[in-house]
Amino acid sequence: MTTLWTKETPADAQVAAFTVGHDREYDLRLARYDIRGSLAHVKMLASTGLLTASEAASLCTELNRLADEVAAGAFRIEDGTEDVHSQIELTLTRRAGDAGKKIHAGRSRNDQVLTSVKLYLKDEIEQIKTAVVRLFEQLQSLSETHRATLLPGYTHGQVAMPSSFGLWFGAYAETLVDDLYLLLAAHRIVDQNPLGSAAGYGNSFPLDRDRTTNELGFRCLHYNAVAAQMSRGKSEKAVAGALAAIAATLNKLAADCILYLSQNYGFISFPDGLVTGSSIMPHKKNPDVWELVRAKANRLQSVPNEIALLTTNIPHGYHRDYQLLKEILFPAIDTLRDMLGMMLFMLQHITVNRDILADAKYDALFTVEEVNRRVLAGEPFREAYRQVGQQVAAGEFVADKRIAHTHKGSIGNLCHAEIRRKLDDVMALFLADAQ
Repeated sequence: MTTLWTKETPADAQVAAFTVGHDREYDLRLARYDIRGSLAHVKMLASTGLLTASEAASLCTELNRLADEVAAGAFRIEDGTEDVHSQIELTLTRRAGDAGKKIHAGRSRNDQVLTSVKLYLKDEIEQIKTAVVRLFEQLQSLSETHRATLLPGYTHGQVAMPSSFGLWFGAYAETLVDDLYLLLAAHRIVDQNPLGSAAGYGNSFPLDRDRTTNELGFRCLHYNAVAAQMSRGKSEKAVAGALAAIAATLNKLAADCILYLSQNYGFISFPDGLVTGSSIMPHKKNPDVWELVRAKANRLQSVPNEIALLTTNIPHGYHRDYQLLKEILFPAIDTLRDMLGMMLFMLQHITVNRDILADAKYDALFTVEEVNRRVLAGEPFREAYRQVGQQVAAGEFVADKRIAHTHKGSIGNLCHAEIRRKLDDVMALFLADAQ
């Protein structure tokens, strides 16, 4: 097997297969990032005299050619080649001759892989951020459209107080803003350049690490070479934590939709093409999409713990354990992106029931409204509470369904502009980091 660390004695075939594991399956998505890192490294080596101008020009030409092949889907990891990093260096050596053998000066496979992973995670965070914002926009639009449509509010699973679809949709929009702050924190942890830290202790070459930082668009360096290697696992856990936070929000929304779609509630509906049937019950309209979102979100919330367990009790420095991080995190990223797209699609086709509270069983929602009216008229709260309670117990309570909620964040004051400013604030921080 061709590797970057091959010595005179080749690895046993069984050992090689076991240690490579599923790397080749996940590595293709890192190809363009390894090429970006290699281009920056080549330019830096040339600037410090470790490569001649002609060698650097040849390597850059071939790296750009490889990048085009990756973009066109023509790049492959050959049978017998360990991973994408070995394949790229092997191809460069074939095409550029001895110059290809010089590209690894001043770096280790450790910082090479770590740089590729961080560049990949930066791009994935950007895509997830964009998808979350699209979902935010849809929820805010629904909140505005249905701001006056009342909905039962529940506590302990029991009918509690009046709510509204505007309040419900808007709640999930604002919660996504909180999740974006966690995504921003993960981005800041990832957005640090480890290239040049080599195997975790630097090296004796006169590297210009600031140059590669600028070339690759990292916000700053991982200055300490040991700290750079210690970010392996820490970066992935930070990203997983942000994914899990978003997943928790999606999970709760999915659980609500499953409940509200059932015949016992009947609060929302979807076109027949977006629900599924039963093999024996002709009337069924099952919320399979929402159930799968709920399940996938639960799995995503386990990912930070899986990464924590994988990386616990490992001393500083690189260990092969870290190879498995890709198998945990990369599919989780794919899953979340798919979920965000599907939830946006479903919410674009949701229909709400505008007459829910016409049913007398929801009259009890308005007991608090009656207590509050009496308090505003001068009665002590406890006395008003007692009197209304007696009416409910005697079956004499008559609901007055007028709603007068005006404070910020209530049914009558959804604070869309304020929530929008929250989103603008976190987006400005993302933008500032990118500059």
